[in-house]
Amino acid sequence: MPGADVDLVDGLPPETRRTAIAWLSENVSPAARQTRLQVLASFLRWLGAVEPDVEAADVTTTHLDAYCEAALAGSLTVGVRHPGRPLARATVARKRAVLSSFYTFAWRTGAARHEWPPRTDATRDPRLLSKDDRRRLREGAARLAAGGRTAEAVAVALLDATGATADALAGLTLQDLRAVASGEPAIVTMHDARGDLVAFPIPTPARPLLCDLSSERKAGEPLLTRADGRPVDVRWLRNALTDAALAGGIPRRRAELLDPHMLRATTVTEYLRDRTT
Repeated sequence: MPGADVDLVDGLPPETRRTAIAWLSENVSPAARQTRLQVLASFLRWLGAVEPDVEAADVTTTHLDAYCEAALAGSLTVGVRHPGRPLARATVARKRAVLSSFYTFAWRTGAARHEWPPRTDATRDPRLLSKDDRRRLREGAARLAAGGRTAEAVAVALLDATGATADALAGLTLQDLRAVASGEPAIVTMHDARGDLVAFPIPTPARPLLCDLSSERKAGEPLLTRADGRPVDVRWLRNALTDAALAGGIPRRRAELLDPHMLRATTVTEYLRDRTT
């Protein structure tokens, strides 16, 4: 087995490492064991690159969605032989099956912090937000803004409108706001997974909030910061989404599942659906 992959697994937190070793030691062929190790190691390298604050035990199906989406789009830069080259759907499906096998095993042995396979609502895909979810999320963001939580409200509005990554939002500055209309920014530019600059319309309710934030920032300073001035991260964004969801009337169990990956998956799914209709 590749030494680097073995070292990566050996470097996991003790409980996760023991679980991975037990899963790799199941009654499978040597070839299957090597495939399992390679797929798991590749995924963990990607996770460490895009979500360094997320531990292997904290992974949810939304992380797998984002990983598979990146593999299909050719935006993986780590953990693949040919960075930037899209993987075939069959290959991605096999990788997802292997990863689902690991996390199901981890859940059954008590090492995963989220249920695998997750409980699902037969009426819709729980990994995506429904139109009603998004409406309530927007209403909740407005309530956060009314309560003085401007940064959280803007973050939720931009996540909902753009499906941006946590890193993209954390890196926003005054220079990323464009096309001022009636004194308010109407366009925000961000870099996508391939490094290309993409422009998104700013939701109308978020424009005056961005104006308020902009007035407090100097050139080059991040637009979104925590109350103490520190940069925002995935955990902060998750909390903002949960608080907005609760404020908008989404049940707590559902609200606590929301994260930037889910917003991104929903945005991409709707975009692809619109292109085929």
